[in-house]
Amino acid sequence: MWTDTHLHLDASEYDSDRLAVVQRARELHVTRFVLPAVGAFNFDEVKSLAHSIPGAVYCLGIHPMFVDKAKEEDLLTLKQKIQASIDDSKFAGLGEIGLDGFVPGLNWDKQVQFFHAQLKLARDFDVPVVMHVRKAQDPVLKGLRIYKPRSGIAHAFNGSFQQADHFLNLNMCLGFGGASTFTRALQLRRLAAKLPEDAMVLETDGPDIAPEWINKQRNAPEHLPRIAETIAELRQSSVEVLSRQTQLNAQRVLPALALHG
Repeated sequence: MWTDTHLHLDASEYDSDRLAVVQRARELHVTRFVLPAVGAFNFDEVKSLAHSIPGAVYCLGIHPMFVDKAKEEDLLTLKQKIQASIDDSKFAGLGEIGLDGFVPGLNWDKQVQFFHAQLKLARDFDVPVVMHVRKAQDPVLKGLRIYKPRSGIAHAFNGSFQQADHFLNLNMCLGFGGASTFTRALQLRRLAAKLPEDAMVLETDGPDIAPEWINKQRNAPEHLPRIAETIAELRQSSVEVLSRQTQLNAQRVLPALALHG
């Protein structure tokens, strides 16, 4: 049984076949899904989707790549939506939040402002976080040290071993997916091979970050088992052991997943 801890089912290319995407995944024993929001404009949609899909949970947050178009009042909207969802067993936490130092032209100061504001909400409501961390490992860690949210995931992790240790010490897990399947991704594959067994969760980031065998095509959770086979091979382990451990890890940092199998 597999958990896809990062799936953007609300992306436009899924509009016509969301149910088919989920069904193909379930046939391959991918039974749990985390659906993160990216902005105030899709908070309600993500929540509704999670409630329509068995095994799905949702996160609410403002993605760093959408911060430039966000307004201050969106943070108030987010707070209100958290208050309205806090007793919803399918509400998993804040996400996708974080920082992006890779995409040119993004307003860095505004990203930091929104990230810290959302970390404060996570702390105040005592909920986990699911984070975008691209070319921004140390600034994200700085925010985590200030606000100390209860737990979470550093999505699509691609930092150093030292940075990985810092995230783990802050009760975060590290997300690994399609990028790990590329033979040229040497550092990422070393991380996948050597990190402690309680460090890792699996994800697709569908429809993005496709694995090597469908490079530059649309990704989907049906590819998660084969991604897991690659990571298990790197770890000289079995897919059964990896499945069991990553499920436990995901449930530890996102407890809502334990309620929806």
